[in-house]
Amino acid sequence: MLTHSQIWRAIDRLAQSKGLTASGLARRAGLDSTTFNRSKRTTREGKPRWPSTESIAKILDATGSTFAEFTALVEDRAFGGPAPRTVPLIGFAQAGQAGYFDDAGYPAGGGWDEIRSPDVTDPHAYALEVSGDSMQPVYRDGDRLIVSPESTLRRGDRVVVRTRDGEVMVKELLRLSEKRIELRSLNPSHGDRSLEREAVDWVARVVWVSQ
Repeated sequence: MLTHSQIWRAIDRLAQSKGLTASGLARRAGLDSTTFNRSKRTTREGKPRWPSTESIAKILDATGSTFAEFTALVEDRAFGGPAPRTVPLIGFAQAGQAGYFDDAGYPAGGGWDEIRSPDVTDPHAYALEVSGDSMQPVYRDGDRLIVSPESTLRRGDRVVVRTRDGEVMVKELLRLSEKRIELRSLNPSHGDRSLEREAVDWVARVVWVSQ
């Protein structure tokens, strides 16, 4: 049975194989540039949203790809297997700067350090290195968090949140609604946060930590 993450991962891999971002692939196919953005892959309530067959047909036509080739991407029969052996390592200070993530919330560009990753199948997974004591006692200075932008968000998950003002934080997800996101601080010395969805650039799940 096909899964939601398999289909979206195949679209991302097709874009990568053509030297494009997901947004660039959408534009080449004559679609709105936000069609394949991470924010469009789930509803505001966190339910999976699937790409249309029409949009898939258009990107195949625009890239000269066959459906069999797309199926190979879905089944992880391309790019040497499902999971990269290393992931980009980004510092928290860098994560707050412009240019380190594309409009889908994925690492953009290159030139980072890299670290070995656990068995994380998300091709856009990356690591964030904790600096300072603002997340103690859960995370300490120097800990490395593996972040998966493709993972489905659920209440109680630890997540990385980036606001449109460039603030990057790690919190526990309390509630995700159409208008607001409620977050619990990991450090009792810091207050919980309640943010308007329009003020949030992206939210991604922490799936592993090296301590």
